[in-house]
Amino acid sequence: MAKTLAGVGAGFIFTALAGAVQAQEAQTLPMLQVTGAQYDPDDVRPEGVTTATKTYMAPRDIPQTIDTLEVNKYKSYGINDLATMLDGVPGVNTNYDMRGEGVLIRGFKADESDIYRDGVRESGQVRRSTANVERIEILKGPASVLYGRSAGGGVVNMVSKQARFDAGSSITLRGGSWDNVGGTIDINRVLNEHVAVRLTADREQADSFRSGIRNRNEMVSPSILVDTRTGLRWSGQYTYDNVWRVPDRGPAYDQLPAGVSLRQGFAAPGDYVEDRLRVLRSDLSYDFNNRWSLRWVASKREASQDFDHYFAGTYSAATRKITPNYAWQQTRNTTLSHTLDLTGRFSTGSVRHDLLVGLEASEEERAPRIGQPGSSFAYDPFQPVVWPARPARGTPTQDNDHRGRSQALYVQDLLSLSEQWKLLLGLRHDSYDFRSTNNLTGFTRKSDGSGFSPRIGVVWQPVREHSFYASWNKSYSPYGGRGNLGVDLGVTTVPDDAPQYSRQTEVGVKSDWLGGDLSTQVAVYQLEHYNIRYRPDPNNDPFTWAVRGKERSRGMELSASGRVADGWYVRGGVAFMQAKVTEDIQAPANVGLYLRDTARRNGNLFLRYAPKGPWYGEIGVTYTGSRFTNAANTTVLPGYTRWDALVGWRQDAWTVTVALSNLFDKQYWRSSAMPGAPRSVLVSANYRF
Repeated sequence: MAKTLAGVGAGFIFTALAGAVQAQEAQTLPMLQVTGAQYDPDDVRPEGVTTATKTYMAPRDIPQTIDTLEVNKYKSYGINDLATMLDGVPGVNTNYDMRGEGVLIRGFKADESDIYRDGVRESGQVRRSTANVERIEILKGPASVLYGRSAGGGVVNMVSKQARFDAGSSITLRGGSWDNVGGTIDINRVLNEHVAVRLTADREQADSFRSGIRNRNEMVSPSILVDTRTGLRWSGQYTYDNVWRVPDRGPAYDQLPAGVSLRQGFAAPGDYVEDRLRVLRSDLSYDFNNRWSLRWVASKREASQDFDHYFAGTYSAATRKITPNYAWQQTRNTTLSHTLDLTGRFSTGSVRHDLLVGLEASEEERAPRIGQPGSSFAYDPFQPVVWPARPARGTPTQDNDHRGRSQALYVQDLLSLSEQWKLLLGLRHDSYDFRSTNNLTGFTRKSDGSGFSPRIGVVWQPVREHSFYASWNKSYSPYGGRGNLGVDLGVTTVPDDAPQYSRQTEVGVKSDWLGGDLSTQVAVYQLEHYNIRYRPDPNNDPFTWAVRGKERSRGMELSASGRVADGWYVRGGVAFMQAKVTEDIQAPANVGLYLRDTARRNGNLFLRYAPKGPWYGEIGVTYTGSRFTNAANTTVLPGYTRWDALVGWRQDAWTVTVALSNLFDKQYWRSSAMPGAPRSVLVSANYRF
């Protein structure tokens, strides 16, 4: 019944939108190819991006590192999971988490408050599908000047497929290993010179290489674009995304005795997780003239995650058994947000200005209910598991209600001082308040505060092909550094009200080579997370906080993308990073140790050969170095190297690909709780019309 109602609701909204009146097309969905070049499906470089400045800008004009992923290139390998898609991006580590994405950028978390869809924050505990995502932009380093609260590592912005006047339609079918079957319908129609509509739908289901694990994904997203051709544009989009799965949350690799197969799953009968996402987005803009425009983006987002499962566990060498944990949870997250941006271009003397002034307001509610009844059940990992009766849910151990509000004013100005020099300045002020209530005890806590986020960047372009830049920016993370509305709340749970901060200094160069066919970027940075706080005496004085210390990440990143010779294309990069604890009053022994789950080296490189004719192919390598999985640096997760390959055929409107993931069947662990998938194959067929 719920699915039927959701389908009817999606159909109703699509019909309603089709009769109404879009987004600043250039700001949200720019064309994906190099300026002045004919569209090339093998070249993944964008003409411009919006995540770094909220205005459509060429990457070489941005004084900060930004990577762009074209999602279709990853879909060919059967990757629909955001965290898996980010694996191998220089400076990005992914730590599998059944409940969320587990993404770290330059050593710091970027999954609780730093994932966005079309520039709107994706709050809440939920795993996100990429079924309706066209490309992903990853901005490295603090971004609070435009987006507010942030953990400081960076921002991941998913740009969705929306109605356009220049987009075609397509149908894709795919199938592969472990009963992986799915299909996508993407229909874009121009009704007249003023109105275009689009409907994207996707369904996928698959088993896993791990026994007993499976998933089912469903997504429907209608959208409409209206352009009066008099300066007024409006777009509307609704996204229904549902992910159901038997969770793969077994014991960590260091809790499994030698000899247990990586293909062994540990889900109990009846274990499940269901993620539901509903997003309604309106984007209205008006160009007063060719220099000034006003844009209002409104969004309502409802996300929920329910689960009931056994997970993880501790191995006893004495009994040779694993004692798992058990928990159930029902959580929902509702966010309302409004952003009003005024952009303008003008000159003061010989200096040209690209100005952005914005207002933002948001309201967020999170309501988690969790039950964690104790369990003494244990099983032998070498024998078939006979699971006990599922525990009765009973009274939850946590039942909380969190509500937060924030308002912000920000200004950004790109000053073109000359043809060679540009200066980017930005400043944002945020004010926020939140209230948390423990529904079991009636305990309520309130807090409020504010923060400033500055930014400055300089770009020097001695010649058109090379841009040298330097930047410094700062971000803040409220609610005691968590930056989001958390789950826990109790009488003795008194999170610090003071914000924590991050700041970054970065220098680099962005270049075009071979007549503009190949683009590279090189960056050196220092990113510090400071003002980290702790409670010196949490038992006797839970309300007193002190500064614990500082964490610092230093590194270099190199990336390249484009055509290196006739028919030959590359995309990828490499990162060298040292993310360490530099000050820690609470645990002095940790000073000098590496931050957990952060590799010192990682990257990927894909080489594609696409000569004239219908056939093409590519081979790629992804590398992640070893990582410590605990703060004391006593447990190491080994690094891995994985090879992938693809062969494709395209003729007229047809494209068929055969992709092999983990070509050499490497055994490895993606994270401490998730082994990498063995060799798999996926066949895809796409028809464009």
